[in-house]
Amino acid sequence: MHQTKIKVRYGETDQMGVVYHGNYAQYLEIGRLEWLTALGVSYKEMEANNVMLPVVSLSINYKKSACYDDVLTISTTLLKRPTASIEFNYEIHNSSGELLTTAHTKLAFINMKSNFPMRCPQYILDKLHI
Repeated sequence: MHQTKIKVRYGETDQMGVVYHGNYAQYLEIGRLEWLTALGVSYKEMEANNVMLPVVSLSINYKKSACYDDVLTISTTLLKRPTASIEFNYEIHNSSGELLTTAHTKLAFINMKSNFPMRCPQYILDKLHI
């Protein structure tokens, strides 16, 4: 599990100061990219090696609202060893430790030249301890 902290910006909220539901997908992306960085993998380098990871499935459960100026902790957990796809579970908590959101994403490894699915690159598998 990897944890990332972010602060809710005013532009991410509605007039009541509540985070707009569509912004949670961006929060999950931040968690994923920080997970990759902590693993020692650069998404920019992946793309330079013709590998992309589009989201093919996204599920979000909203438990409680996040609000303007909240400091959120995004916990990102790899669900299982990647094959041609990679799956993550997420929890988002506020600074009081309250669970606000749970989520799940599935992303596919795609070869950018052929635009076809591919296996997870070995250099990523080598960094995993599962």
